[in-house]
Amino acid sequence: MPEPGNTASATPADINQVDRSHKGEAALDAAFTAPDGKKVTLASFAGKPVLLNLWATWCAPCVAEMPTLDAVAARLGDRVTVLAVSQDLEGKKAVAPFFARAGFKHLEPYVDAQAAVSIAYQANLPTTILFDAKGKELWRVTGGVDWSGAEAADILREAR
Repeated sequence: MPEPGNTASATPADINQVDRSHKGEAALDAAFTAPDGKKVTLASFAGKPVLLNLWATWCAPCVAEMPTLDAVAARLGDRVTVLAVSQDLEGKKAVAPFFARAGFKHLEPYVDAQAAVSIAYQANLPTTILFDAKGKELWRVTGGVDWSGAEAADILREAR
C-alpha cells in the first residue's frame, strides 16, 4: 500500500493546475506538530494568510520545490505564514536531518507523523493550499511548483 499522499495516483491533469473548487471552505482542524513540539492546527495561525505545503522527504517533487518555497517565504515575509508540514511517518526523525542538510532560512520543520492533514484534505504530495486571513481556502495546487516563477507570483498575489 502506498504511503498517504503518494502522487502516483494523481492524474497528469491534476498536477500543477490551480484548483479553486474548494474556494471559501474553512480550514480543517487536523492537528500537526510545531517545531517546539506543541500540537497546532491551521486555526493557530488565524489573522493572516497561510500558505500550507504538504510534503515528505521521500517525495522527489516535494524535495525539489522546497528551496523555492523557502525563497518565497522570504519574499512574502510577515504578510503570509508559510507552513511546510511534513507527512513523513517517521516525523521529526526524518525531517530534522533533512532541514539540517538543506539549511533553510525561512521555513520551519512542522511535522505530521500521522499524515492527518493530507488525509483530511485527501491530498497527494506535494499539495499547497492558500488560505486567506479568515482561514478560508482560496486555491490549491497538486504537484511540484517553482515558487520563484512568475506564474506562482501571480497566484500568490491573492493572499490577503
